[in-house]
Amino acid sequence: MNSVNQIETNMQYTYNYEEDEYMTQEEEWDRDLLLDPAWEKQQRKTFTAWCNSHLRKAGTQIENIEEDFRNGLKLMLLLEVISGERLPKPDRGKMRFHKIANVNKALDYIASKGVKLVSIGAEEINYLSTFRFFPFFYFLVSFTETSAKEGLLLWCQRKTAPYRNVNIQNFHLSWKDGLGLCALIHRHRPDLIDYSKLNKDDPIGNINLAMEIAEKHLDIPKMLDAEDIVNTPKPDERAIMTYVSCFYHAFAGAEQAETAANRICKVLAVNQENERLMEEYERLASELLEWIRRTIPWLENRTPEKTMQAMQKKLEDFRDYRRKHKPPKVQEKCQLEINFNTLQTKLRISNRPAFMPSEGKMVSDIAGAWQRLEQAEKGYEEWLLNEIRRLERLEHLAEKFRQKASTHEQWAYGKEQTLLQKDYESASLTEVRAMLRKHEAFESDLAAHQDRVEQIAAIAQELNELDYHDAASVNDRCQKICDQWDSLGTLTQKRREALERTEKLLETIDQLHLEFAKRAAPFNNWMEGAMEDLQDMFIVHSIEEIQSLISAHDQFKATLPEADGERQAILSIQNEVEKVIQSYSMRISATNPYSTVTVEEIRSKWEKVKQLVPQRDQSLQEELARQHANERLRRQFAAQANVIGPWIQTKMEEIARSSIEMTGPLEDQMNQLKQYEHNIINYKHNIDKLEGDHQLIQEALVFDNKHTNYTMEHIRVGWELLLTTIARTINEVETQILTRDAKGITQEQMNDFRASFNHFDRRKNGLMDHDDFRACLISMGYDLGEAEFARIMSLVDPNGQGTVTFQSFIDFMTRETADTDTAEQVIASFRILASDKPYILADELRRELPPEQAQYCIKRMPPYTGPGSVPGALDYTSFSSALYGESDL
Repeated sequence: MNSVNQIETNMQYTYNYEEDEYMTQEEEWDRDLLLDPAWEKQQRKTFTAWCNSHLRKAGTQIENIEEDFRNGLKLMLLLEVISGERLPKPDRGKMRFHKIANVNKALDYIASKGVKLVSIGAEEINYLSTFRFFPFFYFLVSFTETSAKEGLLLWCQRKTAPYRNVNIQNFHLSWKDGLGLCALIHRHRPDLIDYSKLNKDDPIGNINLAMEIAEKHLDIPKMLDAEDIVNTPKPDERAIMTYVSCFYHAFAGAEQAETAANRICKVLAVNQENERLMEEYERLASELLEWIRRTIPWLENRTPEKTMQAMQKKLEDFRDYRRKHKPPKVQEKCQLEINFNTLQTKLRISNRPAFMPSEGKMVSDIAGAWQRLEQAEKGYEEWLLNEIRRLERLEHLAEKFRQKASTHEQWAYGKEQTLLQKDYESASLTEVRAMLRKHEAFESDLAAHQDRVEQIAAIAQELNELDYHDAASVNDRCQKICDQWDSLGTLTQKRREALERTEKLLETIDQLHLEFAKRAAPFNNWMEGAMEDLQDMFIVHSIEEIQSLISAHDQFKATLPEADGERQAILSIQNEVEKVIQSYSMRISATNPYSTVTVEEIRSKWEKVKQLVPQRDQSLQEELARQHANERLRRQFAAQANVIGPWIQTKMEEIARSSIEMTGPLEDQMNQLKQYEHNIINYKHNIDKLEGDHQLIQEALVFDNKHTNYTMEHIRVGWELLLTTIARTINEVETQILTRDAKGITQEQMNDFRASFNHFDRRKNGLMDHDDFRACLISMGYDLGEAEFARIMSLVDPNGQGTVTFQSFIDFMTRETADTDTAEQVIASFRILASDKPYILADELRRELPPEQAQYCIKRMPPYTGPGSVPGALDYTSFSSALYGESDL
């Protein structure tokens, strides 16, 4: 503080040389004391040291008061150091009038500060004797110090209050034992003195110790003699006050530095915590994005497996992913968003710039990656189920192909060799005619098998279209059957042509055998077809489908009596042949020459058909029971899903409604939301039970459910959205509490903010459009022009979405009603630590700040390159601006 300005309007000094008196407003000096040589010696020493304590700051000093002040140069310099102001340029001549002019400039400056000087002129000072100089010197001391006497005394009492044997009441007797001076030093620099070892009975030792330490370490000159203070009944008050004031000036800067250091420590602590939170966010975001990056290719892999077992294993792996691996990641994603919002709130509260994560790690980037993950996940489950259906269909078709191919191969076996025979060349006419009829029966049989061959080819084609893994062997077998079929057709045509050429020579034919052959072959084909149908595999997915098969089977059974009549009619033909042979004792074989179907074969196949009918009945009834069990699973799942789905929707609506209609203290709102969260978490067992029922349905290969519109995917998505919504709503209230406490916002103000927002939230969706927001601000007393409103909108709606959220509204109102630290305050604090230099040194930071925060500053401060830079200089201005986002550092 400028000492001159302290006393501009408080004191006037008057010195009357005619009456040899110096008087102030407080007291009169004892003129007899001025005649004491010992007192004169002490005062000269004190005054000289006091002057040098100030002149040393300007790089000079005095040795003789009378001589060194006569030319006025050092007197002007002393006033400049004391006041901190520039005086007029002094005259540099050595003539007497030059000296008087300089003294006049000094006196004029004193007078300009409102100090009245009587009988003190330039000539008096120019020829001032030792005796007459002391009153003027006391004037100089009083000019700078005595106006703060009471404040200085109070400062001494406050600093020495904790010390034993020290009781400062004045500036004379209270200092005689030296403990007061030692206490002042120990209070500010305990490293310089061990107060516990001082002895009250050694006043001279105490005073000398204090003065030596002050001169060596505090740059305070030794103005007094310990013996004079101790041996004088009442030490000189102004001399001691002058000396003590030097301690005040020496330690006042240290207290400012301590205050500045505390401010910097507070700011740096906030910055370090914010950086820790930023690093934690970066780490969690990296881990979550890496997990998503690894998981998406697995979900996008659509390489089909060749067997049902392999695809079932993939489905089980997917279930493990949905139940075990994904839920923790959902929580991590939600927590990451909460941490990001909390960090941004802390940065706004501490007036720091918003946190910008590394490229690709924004909350929006994580949300986008999560969306791609869920898109891949949705398609993956659908693909798995389709693949299982496809493999099931393939297995069914492959088995059907093998059965039909085996049946055909058995029928075709040996047919080519038979057609290649030339037995008709040595046969009789009857035999030739028999051969011809037999051949006609074969052609009928061949035509009857045309449908089976076409079925075999169609099944093979479908297996190829469905990408059957063993399609090569199927194609090879089908090709052999088709080639053989073509060969049979060619050979059949050639044999017919040969028999017809021979038929003209042969006329006798056995009509009964012919009739048997014509009727037995179709009947035989019918029995083979019936056996094939009765053994045919089937696959159904509903009760209606199996009931349709049962109905068709019942219709088949209704045709059995008619078929039995045809069988008996065919057997009766053979019986008639045998009767004729027996009646006429014919020496021919009873074997029918026209047919390969024998009576034994017809009987055997008929018995086989009768055995297969009840077996078919049993398999159809078993499948009907299975479909009824599947229907119970559908109804069981639907009963739960139809309860859980609406419950989730109701909770979502309650949370949305509570976030809009919240009133009362934020803590009560938080407790209400926590209760919502507790109820939701306790409902989790219902979701788990529904998952178990869903697994049973999938294991039973049930793919549809007409009893409910809810799928397990709907329930999962709704549940995850409910958890995320309650977590985000709780975070919003926590953020409001954090903002309220950090900004000093009262609960009443928060309620007013909420009431104003709800009033102008006309759609009750937690948003205000621009017009509603303008009306809200006007209702709260804001005088809005277009430019001011545009500025406010840039703060509350930086993305230009046309709406204002409640959190943006709260942030704006807290910025308008709360005070925060600024970059200018931090710069001013560093300037105090740096003793007004535009830069600071590492040693100064280590001396004034705790080690951790000092090292933090040294590591991050850029080098100072401005005027007056020295090696190791650090730029605290750029560093402070960077803390608040006001520079590119």
